[in-house]
Amino acid sequence: MYAAKELGRANYQFFTEQMNQAASRRLALETDLRRALGKNELRVHYQRIVEAKSGRVTGHEALVRWQHPERGVVPPGEFIQIAEESGLILKIGEWVLREACRWGRSLGAERGLQVAVNLSPRQFNDPKLAQMVSHALKETGLPPRLLELEITETLAMQHTDSTLSTLKRLKKLGVSIAIDDFGTGYSSLAYLRRFPVDKVKIDRTFVADAPEDREQGAIVSAIVAMAHALDIEVIGEGVETDAQQEFLRRCGCDYIQGYLTGRPADSDTAAKDYL
Repeated sequence: MYAAKELGRANYQFFTEQMNQAASRRLALETDLRRALGKNELRVHYQRIVEAKSGRVTGHEALVRWQHPERGVVPPGEFIQIAEESGLILKIGEWVLREACRWGRSLGAERGLQVAVNLSPRQFNDPKLAQMVSHALKETGLPPRLLELEITETLAMQHTDSTLSTLKRLKKLGVSIAIDDFGTGYSSLAYLRRFPVDKVKIDRTFVADAPEDREQGAIVSAIVAMAHALDIEVIGEGVETDAQQEFLRRCGCDYIQGYLTGRPADSDTAAKDYL
């Protein structure tokens, strides 16, 4: 079933021994993941987001990591989807949110550094999402303006009316909203105008070739111009070279994020820059 889904659904696949092995690995990983929270195996790492013009750090994105006692570091790509499909993402997501808020508060609100947390589809569609976010803010003492919640463009455009309703509830809490992976979906300018969005994050696939590829560069420039026309700020993701950084600056991109300005680091290492 999962093999058929991965190939685009509406098809069939014959069962093979390789599928049996993959299913066994998946089951074992899901079982271990259920224990990971209780055993303190999950970690939150933080990656800098910097102002494009000045290079000043303005915030961080919280990224979950799994330090498995036997497998070592398990990449998010191997367990996030399993967590989503099994429902474990709700517990993991709430834990990440609270950890990120607590870490952000420890840096000191006077610095004005935002911390961004990704919301998965299951989290975003949870009726208790706004309540959970509110509790996390009150429990940790993080000012709402310093929390940014990210949803993917694809998720935002799936059920636009319910998306708008959820975003409005979150905005009432005073948090910021960002659309992640922008440019990869089928966004509607009309809906983007209606959504209470503060930032869009240009997907790394566009940023990678923008300096050399005329078409990619034109897309990036158009996204920046469109967002600014709607009073929405723009973050360029996956910036790894000086050429990419310079191109984004020339386009008027507000912020950049990527290995060029800082790799994800554990909470203690990331906090040392401000202690």
